[in-house]
Amino acid sequence: MSETNKQSSVVPMAIVATLFFILGFATWLNGSLMPFLQQILQLSPFQASLIIFSFYIAVTFTALPSAMIIRKVGYKNGMALGMATMMVAGLLFIPAAKTQIFALFLFAQLVMGAGQTLLQTAVNPYVVRIGPEESAAARVSIMGILNKGAGVVAPIVFTALILSDFKGFVGKELSQTDIDAMANGLILPYLGMAIFIGILGFAVTKMPLPELIDDDVDEQKPGQVKEALSHPSLALGIVALFVYVAVEVIAGDTIGSFALSLGVEKYSVMTSYTMGCMVLGYFLGILLIPRVLSQQTALTISAVLGCVLTLAIVTGSNETVFISTLFGLKSVLPDTLLLIAVLGFANAIVWPAVWPLALSGLGKLTSVGSGLLVMGIAGGAFGPLFWGLASGGVKSAEAQQMAYIVMLPCYLFILFYAVKGHKMKSWK
Repeated sequence: MSETNKQSSVVPMAIVATLFFILGFATWLNGSLMPFLQQILQLSPFQASLIIFSFYIAVTFTALPSAMIIRKVGYKNGMALGMATMMVAGLLFIPAAKTQIFALFLFAQLVMGAGQTLLQTAVNPYVVRIGPEESAAARVSIMGILNKGAGVVAPIVFTALILSDFKGFVGKELSQTDIDAMANGLILPYLGMAIFIGILGFAVTKMPLPELIDDDVDEQKPGQVKEALSHPSLALGIVALFVYVAVEVIAGDTIGSFALSLGVEKYSVMTSYTMGCMVLGYFLGILLIPRVLSQQTALTISAVLGCVLTLAIVTGSNETVFISTLFGLKSVLPDTLLLIAVLGFANAIVWPAVWPLALSGLGKLTSVGSGLLVMGIAGGAFGPLFWGLASGGVKSAEAQQMAYIVMLPCYLFILFYAVKGHKMKSWK
């Protein structure tokens, strides 16, 4: 029987793995899209940060409605609806590119974020419940690696399909003809992505995915949220995840804009560096936790490393290339740029470490606590926004470099949570 169950879960897990890769691809494509639109639409850093804000803010508004939709249509149909929404978002990029209206790009991003939220809400439970409970943590880690691995691939694909014909445009004052050509370069790739996601969404409805039945779910009682938030470890954990997602998105999605300000020709692939470091951090986490390091210790190390790297970034020189020389990179990149990428390594352990610490001791309130923790993803909307505001709306590299100081209080809070916050049992 166990062999039969194992075989029956292989196809659903393969489907879920594909969906996690697509989620990661669409999410981390923002790291290339942000500086690209900044270049062709002549946006300030703050305006460019709205591209990321509009994507992540959808989580705040659509998380609860997504859960309601899943209850009505089921998990399998919820996945298909999520991908259908993402397909519509991909198609919206076509009129946005043709008209070059910034508001249309923001609306397309908002719709993409809403579709992602619905797909995430439907697909995440499968990871835990499609196989044995004792191996759920391993499956979560594998899906995380797929998600971040897609973040390595997405900028490379974006650069190959869209920017390969526009070499020498960095640092150059673009004519309207240049701008039109670059904007039109978005049309075929986003059309292709929309068609692919649409076909996959239809295929999911025909695939052998077992429907999950929530026969033990009760209606949430009004007092449960207040009761859950009376636990400091949870309430502070929500804040910790909020600031964590903020710094994760800053490191992953603003690195391209900073590279553009430094005159780096291949600015659109810089997110791949950050995601590569993050995947490395995931692998080390799987190997070391809890065999060598406890979750608390790993979280503490991550926070301290984040603080050190942040200070090194804001005080470093954009002229030195020691790291590129040390590792023999083909592209000679400024140390400050590569230090931002290394933040991916520091960030990798935070999400899986905060969750168990925040939910510890909640008992019957665990499901409510999990729902509240998910809301921390909204930090991704505000991190780049604060970075854009801190830059003063100036396109200079120095202003953008100093703006990374907004990450320091975030890492300090994560450090506080690792050392003391998760241990607090009352507010007194």
